[in-house]
Amino acid sequence: ILDDPDLKDIDPTILKHCHAAAATCILEAGKQKADISAISTCLEDCKLDKERIEQFCTEYQKNKDALEILLGSIGRSPLHITDVFWRLEYQIKNNQLHKTFQPSYLVTLNVENSDSGSHPDVSFSCTMEQLQDLVGKLKDAAKSLERATQM
Repeated sequence: ILDDPDLKDIDPTILKHCHAAAATCILEAGKQKADISAISTCLEDCKLDKERIEQFCTEYQKNKDALEILLGSIGRSPLHITDVFWRLEYQIKNNQLHKTFQPSYLVTLNVENSDSGSHPDVSFSCTMEQLQDLVGKLKDAAKSLERATQM
C-alpha cells in the first residue's frame, strides 16, 4: 500500500491507521457473520459516503466466503502463555524529530496453541502505566481463579 503512487501524498502513519481500521472492520464483520445492511449501517455511522459504502459492501460480498474459510482455519482454543520476555526502550525523538524522552516496555509473550502446537510470539509495546494496569489485571484474574478453585 505504501508504494502505491496514488497514495504517495498521504502521511504513511495515517495510511497505516486507515489500513488497520479497514482490516479490523472486515475481520469483525466476518467474525459476526454480518449482513450487508449491518455493515452499511456501521459505515454510515462512521460518516462514509454512500458510494464508498456500496463499493466496500460489494467487495466484501465477493470475498465473504473466502474470509469465513480463513477465519475458520485459525482455531478456537485460546493461546497458552509459556514465557514472558521484556526490555525497556527509551524513545528520544518522534517521527517529526521532536525530542520526546518517553520510556516504554517491549514485551514478548511466548505462547503455544493447543490446536496446532505451534509456538508463535506475541509482541507489544506499552508505557509504564499500561504495563502496571496489565499486571494489576493479571493479579485480579489470578485471585479470581484462586477463589473459584477453592469453592
